[in-house]
Amino acid sequence: MIEPRPTDGELAILRVLWNRGPSTVREVHDVLLETKETAYTTVLKMLTIMAEKGLVSRDASERSHRYEAVHAEARVQGSLVKDLLDRAFDGSALQLVQRALDTRAAGPEELAAIAELIAQARRKPRRKP
Repeated sequence: MIEPRPTDGELAILRVLWNRGPSTVREVHDVLLETKETAYTTVLKMLTIMAEKGLVSRDASERSHRYEAVHAEARVQGSLVKDLLDRAFDGSALQLVQRALDTRAAGPEELAAIAELIAQARRKPRRKP
C-alpha cells in the first residue's frame, strides 16, 4: 500500500477534515479562511485532486458533496515522519528528537510526556525498520 504524503496545502485541508469530520467545500473553505486568504475554487480543485490521489473520499449523495479524510491523522503523520527520518536524519530518531528540541523549546509537561514515551518504547519489543 502506498503511504500518504500530502503537500502542505493538502495537509491543511486534511487537518480541517480530521477536526470537523466529513465536510463540504464551503465548510473547509470557511475554516481555512480563518488563517489564510484562500479562494473557494482553490479548495474545490485541491479536494478534487486529493480525491483522485486517494487522500479523501467524496460523498456525492447530496447536492453539496461531502469530503472525508481516507487515512487517519496518525497514519499520515507517521508516513511523513518516516519520510523525514529517512531523508534528513538517515533513520536516526535521536537526531530527529535532538533537532526538534533544539528548534522549539519544550515545557515541563511536554518533556515529561516525552520521557513517558521513551519509557514505553523501552518496554516494547523492537520493530524492524
